[in-house]
Amino acid sequence: MFQNYFKIAWRNLRKNKVFSFINIFGLSVGLTCCMLISLYLFNEFSYDSYHTNADRVYLLGTNFIDEGKDSRAANTAGPIAQMMQKDFPEVEATARVLKLFRDDKTLFQVKKENQEPKSFYEQQGFLADSSLFRILTFNFTEGNPSSALQQPLSVVLSQEIAEKLFGKENALNKTVRISSSTNGDFDFKVTGVYKPFPAPTHFEAKFLLSFGGGNMNGFANNNPSAVNNNMFNTYLLLKKNADAKSLESKFPVFINKYLGEQLKSMGRERNYFLTPVKDIHLSGIEGRIAPGGNKTTLYILASIAVLTLLIACINFMNLSTSASSKRAAEVGVRKVLGAEKNSLLRQFLGESVLMAFIAFFFALALTYILLPLFQDVAGKNLKVSISQHSGLLAGFLILTLLTGLLAGSYPAFYLSSFKPVKVLKGRFTNSMSAVALRKGLVVFQFVISVALIVASFVIARQMNFLRKQDLGFTKDQQVVIPLRTENSKLLIPSFKSELASASSIRSAGASMSYPGISHPQDWSMYKAGQTNADSKKIYINLVDDQLLQTLGVKLAAGRLFSKEFPADTLSRFVINEEAVKQFGFKSAKDAIGQWLAFDWDGEQIQFSIVGVVKNFHFKDLHETIEPFAFRLYNNADFNYLLANVQGGNIDQSLAAIEKTWKKLNPSEPFEYSFLDLDFQKNYEAETRQASLINYFTIIAIIISCLGLFGLAAFTAEQRTKEIGIRKVLGASVGGLISLLSYDFLKLVVIAVLIASPIAWYIMQQWLQNFAYRTDISWLLFVGTAILAVVIAFVTISFQAIKVALSNPVKSLRSE
Repeated sequence: MFQNYFKIAWRNLRKNKVFSFINIFGLSVGLTCCMLISLYLFNEFSYDSYHTNADRVYLLGTNFIDEGKDSRAANTAGPIAQMMQKDFPEVEATARVLKLFRDDKTLFQVKKENQEPKSFYEQQGFLADSSLFRILTFNFTEGNPSSALQQPLSVVLSQEIAEKLFGKENALNKTVRISSSTNGDFDFKVTGVYKPFPAPTHFEAKFLLSFGGGNMNGFANNNPSAVNNNMFNTYLLLKKNADAKSLESKFPVFINKYLGEQLKSMGRERNYFLTPVKDIHLSGIEGRIAPGGNKTTLYILASIAVLTLLIACINFMNLSTSASSKRAAEVGVRKVLGAEKNSLLRQFLGESVLMAFIAFFFALALTYILLPLFQDVAGKNLKVSISQHSGLLAGFLILTLLTGLLAGSYPAFYLSSFKPVKVLKGRFTNSMSAVALRKGLVVFQFVISVALIVASFVIARQMNFLRKQDLGFTKDQQVVIPLRTENSKLLIPSFKSELASASSIRSAGASMSYPGISHPQDWSMYKAGQTNADSKKIYINLVDDQLLQTLGVKLAAGRLFSKEFPADTLSRFVINEEAVKQFGFKSAKDAIGQWLAFDWDGEQIQFSIVGVVKNFHFKDLHETIEPFAFRLYNNADFNYLLANVQGGNIDQSLAAIEKTWKKLNPSEPFEYSFLDLDFQKNYEAETRQASLINYFTIIAIIISCLGLFGLAAFTAEQRTKEIGIRKVLGASVGGLISLLSYDFLKLVVIAVLIASPIAWYIMQQWLQNFAYRTDISWLLFVGTAILAVVIAFVTISFQAIKVALSNPVKSLRSE
């Protein structure tokens, strides 16, 4: 019996090649999308699952409450870890991690006898307590994890960096020079090397430094403040059977005991919360060690996967029901010969399941071929293995079976319900319910496609807006040079002097940070007539006397720092207009000569305001402009040098800068970046999201058009004789094309009307992620409607033109 079903199914597939191709291709593409997106989702939800004590590890976060506004962050003050371990018996161990917050890259140098020194920059470096390896799982190949970071000036390296430095030799106990703007310029002893992490982790560290010995030793170990300097990520290992929720309920009493008075004097509130280590990646809280995933993105991708497969299923149902007249005679004959409805159901469902499994094997091949491209677009390394993804593969086999049953269910019930008497007498016609269902499914397909088109356009428009938005400073032709070693910092005056004589360099300035990168330093300050309880947060950046001019910021009142006013050093501010507004000055001019202050050890420290600059975006456009102040200090250990080069020949300007660098500092590698590109890195997640949605939009449109093409072909075939009669009676080709296209284009227009408000609402929610965003113009929906109609018309017109141009004699010969 099964063999007979299989033979009939195979013959039907071969007999209806176009129908079979459209269904199998559509299903295989839909399954491929599901497989690729599922691999992505599997990766996102498997973060940090490999830790030995994963169920007992939590990240301690802080809920900062200021003027009734909550701000949740994954940061705490340094002393909190030890205080909690002392006060709470539930806590078995704690560890602090501090990002090298002033380093976008850190310099490594190692010199062997009679060899050229190796020098290179590395990212993703951290300072950490030695207890970290007791809490999180690191697979050491060299050294002892229990003591690896106990000694001052010790470093634990990833295998990747160890091999860069020492090749195949053992790295343990060897010395490497590590130059960090955060932690200083010191020789470190290698006390451990660890393998790559076996699964995705939020803690993608390339190297870990001990707190002891470097510049951050006092900040980490001798800082008594449990209120300020909330820059640490604190991990807690709870004892077995300890309840995290119960522990969280004790935090308010803990805060009142240790922080209550100081917070009250500042007019602030605070609370702590715990995040399981497995949830950190998708928690969405600020201040994590590395940018995490976005649940909204995952929901969008999961929805696209489901909807793409659903479109393919709809194609199958539409084409099967529309082609029912071809199978009607078969059903009638088989029923007359005694076939029962259940056997017919099994036959038709079996055919759809067979198609689904053929599509499944094509989908496996497509997934394998497209995976590298998908990884590039998604920015993820999706490791695929049978052992790790066997459950996922089994799930897809079940999904394929369900897809076949779902896609074939309506056609099977529809075909098996035919009355043999009517069919064999030639009275069979498609029922109104079948026609209505087909039309509804076409509308549904194009609702999805149109919504994806709108989403693609809105995201592209927002990305273009971000690229072209006036940031309030000169971002183009700005070369950024990192300064990491003591020697490079000392050479800043000489370097600037040399660059000043180069005709291709407009100006050069130095600072602790520059627009678009993390800026960690902020103070709580107040103006004259107020107290510390009235203080507001203001970001502080140390600059030299040329940095603001090099950035091209616009002056609103007063003056900028310059060589003519050396007395401005450290004790005076240039602030932005937002600071003028937040601190309650009447105007920019009114702020000049006023002061801002903070209290330190019972003493008031004042800073006079000498200049106000117009607002500019020091942070990316996800965030609003905040109060900013600049302090002059020409002899600071600056982290970056910015050079504004002439337009035209950038290569010539870079060559001049590199030549000067090698002349003054030949022992260090020359490294640079462009400020505009660094600023755009803040939108990498949205850019990748846009690319993914664009690709899947194209796929959804292709699948929808395949279904529309198939329906148009069957409709044209059914109306062949009608078209022949119309042509004999004088109908024009254009009129016939319009006649055949009208019904389908009407459905597409209905889909546009339904999809537009849905897409508008969803994309309005997406745009809320940006403090500065473009609007969604009604012209976008007009353009989308025109595009959708054109795509549908092109798809339909091939068949319409073919039938309209056919010879009416051939179509009427059988009459």
